[in-house]
Amino acid sequence: MSKVRVVLWGLGAMGGGIGRVLMKKRGVEVVGAIDANPRYEGSDLGAVLELGSDLGINVQAEGEAALKAAEADVCIIATSSFVDEVKPDILTAVSAGYDVITIAEEMAYPKARSPEMAKAINDWAKANGQTVLGTGINPGFILDTLIIALTGACVEVEEIVARRVNDLSPFGPTVMTTQGVGTSPEEFEAGLEAGTIVGHVGFPESMGLIADALGWSLDRIEETRAPILSKETRTGEHVTVSPGFVAGCHHTAIGYMNEKPVIQLEHPQQIEPQAAGIETGDFIEIKGTPDISMAIQPEIPGGLGTIALTCNMLPAVMAAASGLVTMADLPIPRFSVADVRDIVKTLREPDTQWGDSS
Repeated sequence: MSKVRVVLWGLGAMGGGIGRVLMKKRGVEVVGAIDANPRYEGSDLGAVLELGSDLGINVQAEGEAALKAAEADVCIIATSSFVDEVKPDILTAVSAGYDVITIAEEMAYPKARSPEMAKAINDWAKANGQTVLGTGINPGFILDTLIIALTGACVEVEEIVARRVNDLSPFGPTVMTTQGVGTSPEEFEAGLEAGTIVGHVGFPESMGLIADALGWSLDRIEETRAPILSKETRTGEHVTVSPGFVAGCHHTAIGYMNEKPVIQLEHPQQIEPQAAGIETGDFIEIKGTPDISMAIQPEIPGGLGTIALTCNMLPAVMAAASGLVTMADLPIPRFSVADVRDIVKTLREPDTQWGDSS
């Protein structure tokens, strides 16, 4: 197998980070880049990623033409959080013969909100023999895949309570907007009403992944969102928050089964939490037989975690059956220094060993 050829679609904070990491992966070659930002169009990808040298890859604004010209294997889409916004690009990439990995939060389990779109993507991917995965740090790992893995040590599970307290600072302007960072309390409430401020995108997706894995059927999910007001000035890469303005969103969700709360997820996320003396962390409590309690402090960094999961799931997606898949469908995520081509071969042919290129 020649090197795994990748096209990046979206070169913001996450897409750019993914590109830089992939360039260090053995057996991977980034061969194309797409971004609608007019500042990037026609620029060399090396300059956009601030690598210090050109790569001979010009960033293009039009996705279909760029994908056809690149003749690559995988397209990584890092442009939006929402299924309806990334669906056209996913279908374009699949039609061009690409497997797709996207960090769009709703794509972690799209049938939670858009079963029709999920079916359309699944059917199109199968018809074209390609695989589509949505992943990221959350949803995609902390509040779903990691929880599912921990339940493997249980003989009974009664209730799951999990909380992620994280720093939003590494994320780009899109996430800042959806969290209401930098708005006044009045603007925050107006944004909730208008749907421009949504808080964490992913609770229904995480709960859907967990419930499917455990064989549960949830009756309903109730969500609440409240602004986190800053008492101090907080300065992030993309926004500055003055005292009295919104530093983030405290978002909670409860999933009910037979009118009993069985999954409770909490996600107070904000920029520069340390400025307010807040310690970050990831906390999971599983009530069952046995009870399981896990705490990670500080939190797994959201930006780096999303970048890592996207890159590390690359071989699993290439080796998977065609269609729309979730993190619960694929091998557990893992870092490896092995050549990505060898990992793909191992996953496709379990009798081989990583590093065996014969």
